[in-house]
This record gives sequence, structure tokens and C-alpha cells, in this order.
Amino acid sequence: MERLSGRVILVWGFKRALLAILAGAIGVLALPPFGFFAAMFVSFTLLVWLLDGAAAGPDSGFLGRLWPAFAIGWLFGFGYFVAGLWWLGHALLIDADEFAWALPLAILGLPAFLAIFYGVAAALARLLWSDGMGRIAALAFAFGLLEWLRSFLFTGFPWNAIGYGAMPTPLMMQSAHVLGVLGVTTLAVFVFAAPALLGTRQGRVPGIGLAVLIAAAHFGYGYYALSLPAPPAGGKAAPVVRIVQPAIDQEAKMNTDADRAAIFDKHLSLSVQPPVNGGKRPDIIVWPETSVPFILTDNQDALTRIADQLDDDQILITGAVRVEDMGPGLEPRYYNSIYVIDGRGQIIGASDKTHLVPFGEYVPFENILGYLGIQNVIELPGGFSAAASRHLLTLPSGVKLYPLICYEIIFPNEMTPEIRQADAILNVTNDAWFGDTPGPYQHFLQARVRAVEQGLPLIRSANTGVSAYVDAHGRLISGIDFNEQGFVDATLSSATVSAIDDRMRNMYFWLAIGGVGMIAVISRMGFIPRAN
Repeated sequence: MERLSGRVILVWGFKRALLAILAGAIGVLALPPFGFFAAMFVSFTLLVWLLDGAAAGPDSGFLGRLWPAFAIGWLFGFGYFVAGLWWLGHALLIDADEFAWALPLAILGLPAFLAIFYGVAAALARLLWSDGMGRIAALAFAFGLLEWLRSFLFTGFPWNAIGYGAMPTPLMMQSAHVLGVLGVTTLAVFVFAAPALLGTRQGRVPGIGLAVLIAAAHFGYGYYALSLPAPPAGGKAAPVVRIVQPAIDQEAKMNTDADRAAIFDKHLSLSVQPPVNGGKRPDIIVWPETSVPFILTDNQDALTRIADQLDDDQILITGAVRVEDMGPGLEPRYYNSIYVIDGRGQIIGASDKTHLVPFGEYVPFENILGYLGIQNVIELPGGFSAAASRHLLTLPSGVKLYPLICYEIIFPNEMTPEIRQADAILNVTNDAWFGDTPGPYQHFLQARVRAVEQGLPLIRSANTGVSAYVDAHGRLISGIDFNEQGFVDATLSSATVSAIDDRMRNMYFWLAIGGVGMIAVISRMGFIPRAN
């Protein structure tokens, strides 16, 4: 290991840049659909050794001394985000004639921007760098802090935070209930980087010892949480939920009125199928995001057909576009919404999306970028509007669902205090935009981790998948294979009773940040011995 670390530390020029990109790309193997979490050990061990060799000239100023570390971190991030997000380009190929020109921006431009966060993390870590285990603590501190910033700066995009690589299975997800994904990220970086100490000796025993303790606590808490008695069937008559996955090709939604009518018919047909193996008739039926391919409130026939197919006490929850008339001479506003429809075809509840996808659902700085010809991938005049706030969907039975549309579920900070009153998280999405790529699988993992964080079951309906019912510990209770057309019925279980809320999770995250930061600082000051 010492010979290998020496070669990595001393590598230079083009080979050094290529190795940094490769190190980042290797880490993606820890994410879905691979789930090979050991890849992160290789990734971060290489990053530590590369930063060991990131030295500037003696006459360099403050920024000049940080530049080599920033460059290594940026290259590492570029490799990580290109390998982990290349599938975003698939959405632009749905209407290739219109958007193919933007492929380089999606595949390379966004990763180049996101990599800045990792570049800053590496530069910040280098400020606190020391020869012993303090340097892996500095790296954990810096990555935890920058992943936190990435979760909300510039509208936020915390997709594939490093901590998800440490949570490929329910056993390894349970720590998120206490620390949140950002707290797991902070400690995971420390653990993933620990093997670097084998190559440079200093701080080997205390550093690897602490990493082993953190890993043991991670697995141990997971075993403990999963060994607790399973949540009982929920109160409120334990409703049966049917999750519909129609597997509609995205291009079909953009075609003729006949195609749209066929899509609507398919959703209805799957909704009224008899339960498998003589099970209980569903009380709640859930369709995916924007599954109604027309403005539902303008189509009374569609509402009548829903009423004809549903029993009086059944509820349909569907994604749809909601339009709001702003008055004479003004453009209407469109919302990406969820409707709650009762058995008489009446809309009895709705929730609008609050966190829109930039360039997908709206164009930032539209007055400027629109003039340059940049427009939304989704064709609506002016794009979607964002709702001012989110609220629970309360069904006639008393069941309360916390609604999250599409990628809203990847944001831990999207959870308002109301979620403590919910019986389940409801996530509707349409990942058909991304085809059979890693994207839908990565999205599903992040949705499962939200369920674990909040201690709530997850009801997830996705057009092409992954649709599933997940319990409050992130375990897949029932689901539908990707791209398979069908449905699953599941009985809503009780939420996990827990005193841990988002405020406490945030406190534990900052304690983790403070802990590794303190190790880095006192090591930098020479108060931690550097011996083996």
C-alpha cells in the first residue's frame, strides 16, 4: 500500500487529472443500480493520496496554494457527476429535434457546475490538512459542509449525495433516521477515506480504529432498528392502497388526442382490475405524476368515467396539470399537481408542486434566457408555476398523506413540520423521461431513504417505475419491476413511532460536522500524535 500511495501522490500532469476523474467515476458503482458500496473506499482513498500530493509552489499566494487541491476536487467531482448523471441527457432525446443541441450541457455542463462544490470541499480540507488521521477528518468535515450547501444553493440539487453510497440496503439505511443523509455523508467520507492511512502510516491505528467504530455503529444500529417488531397494520381501518404503474412511453403523451384517450383508458383499466389472489378491494388508488394527459377540470366526461368505475367509498389520487385562470388578458398559470377524487367524480383535494425542476418545468431568468431561445423541456406557455407552500392531503377516511411530486423527495429540507402528522409519504413521479438508465433506480433509493429518515411508509407511483410500497424502515414490501405494466395492492401500515424529528436530525448532523472538524483542527495544531 505504501508503494501504491507513493506512486499516486507523485503522479503528475495529464495522468494525475485522469486519475482524479477516474477516482470520482469509480464511486458511482456504490449507487444504484450497482450498489457496490466498497467502490467508495477505492474512490476516497485515491482522493486522499491525490490531495497529499496537491502542493503549490513556495511563492504562491493564498488562492494559489489552494488551487491544486481545488483542481483535484473538481476533477474528482466531474468524474463522479458525469458517471452518475449522464442519463439526464435521455430526457432531451424525447424531442431530439428541439433539444439535442443541449446534450453537452446536460451531460457535461451540469456535472462541471456541481463539481465546483467538491472542488471547494477539497480546497477547504487542504486548509486543515495534516499528516495523520486529521486529514481524513478534514475531508469528512469539508464534504459534509459542501453537501449541505449543495442541498439548497441555486435551488439545490442534492442528487447522489455521498451518503447514499453507504446505504444500498435497509440494514445500512437506518442511520439516516438519526443523522439524516447529510450526517451519514459526513461520517461515511471519514470511513471511506480511512484506508488511505494504510499507505502513509501516520495516524493508522487511531484513524482506522475510529472508522471501524463508526462502521460498527452504522451496521449495529441498522440491525437493532430492523429487529424491532414490525409496525402493526395502521389504524383508520388499515386502508388498502393500489399503486398503478401504466408504463406509458413518454413520446406517446405528446401525440394525438386518440393517444391521450388511450392513456386515460389504460389507467382506468388497471385501477378496476380485481385484486390478486382474492385480496381486499383497494380503498385508495394512486396514479403517477401528470398521468392524466389533459386538463382534467376541462373534461367533465373524464370525471364522470372515474365516477362510473369507482365505488362510492373509493378514492383516486392522480398526478395532473392544474390550470388557474388569471383573468382577462392574462396568461393562465399551470401547476404540476396531485388531485384527490372521490367515488362520485368530485375533486375533493389538491396539492401543487413547490420545488420545480430548472429548465424542465421553468426557465430561470426567463427574460434573459428566453430571449436566447432557451425554453422548458415540458411545453407549456411560461412553464409551470410553483406553489407557495405544501400541505397534507387528508382523505375522507382520516388518512393523511404527505405529498411530494417527482424529485421533491430528494430534498430532506422539503419536509415541513406537518409531516409529523402524516400516515405515509406519497410520491408520484414520471421517470419515463430517463428511460432504462440508472436515473430511476437512483431516484427510488433516495425516496426510500426519505421514508427511513421520517419513519413513515412510502407510497410511490411512477409511470415506468420504480413503483412500490415501502415500509418505514425502507424495506420493499411490494413493487413492480421497471417498465412493467401493472399494479400492486398493499395495506397501509403504521408509521414508526419516534421522538427524532428533523430538528434533532439537523442537530446530530452538526454534531457530526463539529466532531470531525474538531479532530481536523487539533490534528492540524499538532495535538494528536502522528505515530502509527
